[in-house]
Amino acid sequence: MSDDRDRDARGRAENARPRDGLGRPLPHGSAGVERVEVRDRTPDEALADAQDYLDRDMPFHAHEVLEEQWKVAPDPERALWQGLAQLAVGLTHQRRGNLRGATSVTTRGADAIARYTVIAPHGIDVGGLLAWARALAARPEDEASVPSLRS
Repeated sequence: MSDDRDRDARGRAENARPRDGLGRPLPHGSAGVERVEVRDRTPDEALADAQDYLDRDMPFHAHEVLEEQWKVAPDPERALWQGLAQLAVGLTHQRRGNLRGATSVTTRGADAIARYTVIAPHGIDVGGLLAWARALAARPEDEASVPSLRS
């Protein structure tokens, strides 16, 4: 059996298909949207890049930036970045019409960031994000606004 998967320079499986603005794979040869540049980012850069993607209604791409930060965050902040990434995934599910997924992932993300409300690291508007996430989880069929990561 041959392996027809796309591979990176190290031979690891990598999906090189273009994607739409919500991260759905498109047929090879389609235009697609830009991919998220994988690079080291400071927390401020990650938040700015993720917000830019959210403002352009590209929550899947915001999720990729936030997930990247989660993987390198110090232990005390890992749950924060994981929760932020989950909120972006929840919005992605909502935009794709997967309302059950939107509720589930958004609720997990909100639960993960809730403990950071008092300290609000990096100027993140944890309280505002919690209110936004709880509203989305309660009524995923409603049009969801784009969240603001910072106050």
